[in-house]
Amino acid sequence: MLNATGTHMHMTLKLAGCFILLAASQHASAQTSSRIPEEVRAFIEERKICDHFRGEPAEGDSPEQVERREFLLDSFDIYCAGTDKRLAALKRRYKDNPAAMRRLNAFEEHVE
Repeated sequence: MLNATGTHMHMTLKLAGCFILLAASQHASAQTSSRIPEEVRAFIEERKICDHFRGEPAEGDSPEQVERREFLLDSFDIYCAGTDKRLAALKRRYKDNPAAMRRLNAFEEHVE
């Protein structure tokens, strides 16, 4: 039989255990929601390549510069085509994922 002090200690331990479980559950939930989904990571990598080529100089009329410009135009088609729509769709899909939104919001919305 527990006395009043024992009952109080037992209840305190139960409450402490509940708080620990609740905190652990909230931490796990926060970690899950803050993870960057694979399709967002893939978009980020492809978009970085697009942005790299967008930053390359494309002027000049020498044969090398014309060839480089053609290479850049092909690269835009490969890496930049459709990224405006993909970015918008990913933002809609992951609007409740703060980590994903932070990464997605770093990109310009209109590059095409």
